[in-house]
Amino acid sequence: MRLRALLETDALGLRLLGGEEELDRGVRGVMTTDLRDPSRYLSGGELVLTGLAWRHSAEDSEPFVRILAGAQVAGLAAGEAELGDVPDDLVQACSRHRLPLFAVNESVAFATITEYVVRQVSGERAGDLAAVVDRHRRLMTSGPAGGGPDAVLDLLGSDLDLRAWVLSPTGRQIAGAGDGLSARTGAALAGEHLAAVRAGRRPPHRAVVEGVTYSLFPIRNTGRGAAAASRDVRESVLSDWLLAVEADAGDWPAARLDLLQGVTQLIAVERDRREAARTVRRRLAQEVLELVQTGAAPAEIAARLRVAAPVLLPGLGTAPHWQVVVARVDWGADSGIEAGPVAQSLLEEILVDPSAAGPDSADRIAVAHTGDEAIALVPLPALGLGGAPDEEDGTPPADAGLHADALLESVRAPLSAGLDGDGRLTLGVSAAVHSAEGLRGALEEARHARRVAAARPGRVCAAGHHELASHVLLLPFVPDDVRRAFTARLLDPLRDYDRRHRAELIPTLEAFLDCDGSWTRCATRLHLHVNTLRYRVGRIEQLTGRDLSRLEDKLDFFLALRMS
Repeated sequence: MRLRALLETDALGLRLLGGEEELDRGVRGVMTTDLRDPSRYLSGGELVLTGLAWRHSAEDSEPFVRILAGAQVAGLAAGEAELGDVPDDLVQACSRHRLPLFAVNESVAFATITEYVVRQVSGERAGDLAAVVDRHRRLMTSGPAGGGPDAVLDLLGSDLDLRAWVLSPTGRQIAGAGDGLSARTGAALAGEHLAAVRAGRRPPHRAVVEGVTYSLFPIRNTGRGAAAASRDVRESVLSDWLLAVEADAGDWPAARLDLLQGVTQLIAVERDRREAARTVRRRLAQEVLELVQTGAAPAEIAARLRVAAPVLLPGLGTAPHWQVVVARVDWGADSGIEAGPVAQSLLEEILVDPSAAGPDSADRIAVAHTGDEAIALVPLPALGLGGAPDEEDGTPPADAGLHADALLESVRAPLSAGLDGDGRLTLGVSAAVHSAEGLRGALEEARHARRVAAARPGRVCAAGHHELASHVLLLPFVPDDVRRAFTARLLDPLRDYDRRHRAELIPTLEAFLDCDGSWTRCATRLHLHVNTLRYRVGRIEQLTGRDLSRLEDKLDFFLALRMS
């Protein structure tokens, strides 16, 4: 289609501000962005829609337009909702680069223009594909009643013989027609996608998992709220969905690639709908968190929870037991990224109950953020995760609820790919509490657990409340030089002796302590005669000057082995 056709379509309400002589340019697609530099997402021929959130001063217009012209886009359409009239500096920059510029009235949604262009471009390139896109559009714009993403993917299968799935950044299946992907395959595809995005590669991304080839298309935010397209890819890479298609798109014609791009834009409408639905829950969670952090009376917190319960926890009825989960994403001191919202989106995703049915199961999670932290108040019955409480005082059992390692077990690999070489996710989980009075203590407990996780090596780490009553809490905070000196003084003589004589004193010491100093059990475990074991332990004591019959010396060896 031509730019001129857009201008002549009254329903779009476009007003030409410059570039009349270029109106015969062809339009191959549409892209919504507020990035200062969107070049990595442009392939040429797009109508670019922008809400102007990238413009902070008149000097910003020239470099932005120069990038678009260099990418050979068809034209630029600027929304008037943010600044009122389109600024003169943008008009002049477009004139210098011979880039057609349109003004979009604030009453016209970018989604309306997107749908129109996708439908028209697909129709001109391939009549049979146009019918599919139009059916997709009608299904998506009719909201949940229209079938949502599953109906769109079903049409891809029936009309184009393409099997496809919508996945979250952790690989969780959000929608899919026919047989679902295994959790392992979904996580692998998400990891491949996140790694490709962080590397700046242009989509679709090709991935081969267990001998099957997939093409991966990003599903990004749409609409004028173009905080959607943020300046730094790290701010959205861990929250964007992806479309995984069981096919190799490397040899696809342009018409089919355009169609799939249009499908991702239509599914993005559903993503934005679900994101908007979380706004109320997030605000209520924020209010409860502020009461807890400011030391409000337990009765006031409990009253606020009762008011919020119908929205935060539909169907629960009575007040549940609670756990607090704290997450933090760190990108480095000089990143300039507001990490709180990133951690909030990630924690909402991590806390989704995989056993909950329905497309909106993720929307039962309410997470607030403060500073660089995201904080979730997790109701155990809502997730079906707790054991039966104690009958006398209602206290949940010690092992009830969420467990730190289990939360990250299936998401560690894909999230590590998205965090790449400069990001870390750390997470702490409190014990369960049975009243609003215990929430403040649970919050501090979760924060302490997160700090324990942060002291560990690794890109994605978690710690639970049970580790706070153990030496595990202390070991990560021992300075490295103290740690090295302590372990060297105790263990280096044994390592040197083992190296020279192959005496296996270190394994013997580990087994002896693990058997609580029992000669018989340790000898049985090591398949040794008790006299041989006594000889080895005697040699350990001789080399180190310690006595393994003394509790203090046993403890020193135990800690040295843990810190080595």
